[in-house]
Amino acid sequence: MTTNGENSREDEIKADKDIDRQTESEQVQEKQQQVHKVSIRNLEAWFGSKQALKNINLDVEQKTATSVIGPSGCGKTTLIKCLNRMHEMTPGAKAKGQVIIDGMDIYARNIDPVIIKRRIGMVFQKPNPFPTMSIYDNVVAGLKLNGIRDKRLMDEIVKDSLEGAALWDEVKNELGKPGMGLSGGQQQRLCIARALAMQPEVLLMDEPTSALDPVASSKIEDLVHDLKKRYTVIIVTHNMQQAARVSDHTAFMYLGELIEYSPTKKMFENPEKELTERYISGKFG
Repeated sequence: MTTNGENSREDEIKADKDIDRQTESEQVQEKQQQVHKVSIRNLEAWFGSKQALKNINLDVEQKTATSVIGPSGCGKTTLIKCLNRMHEMTPGAKAKGQVIIDGMDIYARNIDPVIIKRRIGMVFQKPNPFPTMSIYDNVVAGLKLNGIRDKRLMDEIVKDSLEGAALWDEVKNELGKPGMGLSGGQQQRLCIARALAMQPEVLLMDEPTSALDPVASSKIEDLVHDLKKRYTVIIVTHNMQQAARVSDHTAFMYLGELIEYSPTKKMFENPEKELTERYISGKFG
């Protein structure tokens, strides 16, 4: 026969276990939020009536480099443009789903897209320094647009950003010269410095070496290794050797779908999907 005291003690033990489980679950969720800088949930995108992305789901760890690979037209660039809300700037383009940065859904109605573009920087395929601006003014252009006029602060940011882009030593005595006067590789690093000046948390790079020679490309790859110590880097590339060299994780896309997402070494040595293996081995694409 069970006494009331025994029942009470059992209830206490059960309550303690429930609290422990709840605490453990909260700790796991908190740890996941800390590890995953970017979480993409059911992301879809269109250009008019043409669907470009289909139900994309993936998590990107903070302070890592993630490569996005796949044949032309598979949705790679559309994906990263959706990550800082550039996609919707194209007439007729739209997206739905969730892109969560540090627990914040950037597509929530109360979120200002301008703020998102500050937190998530973008470097494009072709170097695009502002043609009429000096090296210095290229770096601080975004700061000035946001109302920053403190010369000492801007000087510090220019130096830090150019150092972050591994360009400071090459241009520190030529800051007043036109940005367009630099070589192609230097122009691309200037564009990276311009993005870094806004102090982003995530840096998106859309085939940043496709217009560069092998030497300049190698410098950008070395830079990615340095950048991921401070930022979360997501890089679109057609070059699978580059993806293998610079990234911790790789996402393979095909016809708007995410086919496989895994640690880079695993994907290139032991892909799970036959389609991934065929692409990596050069059978199509």
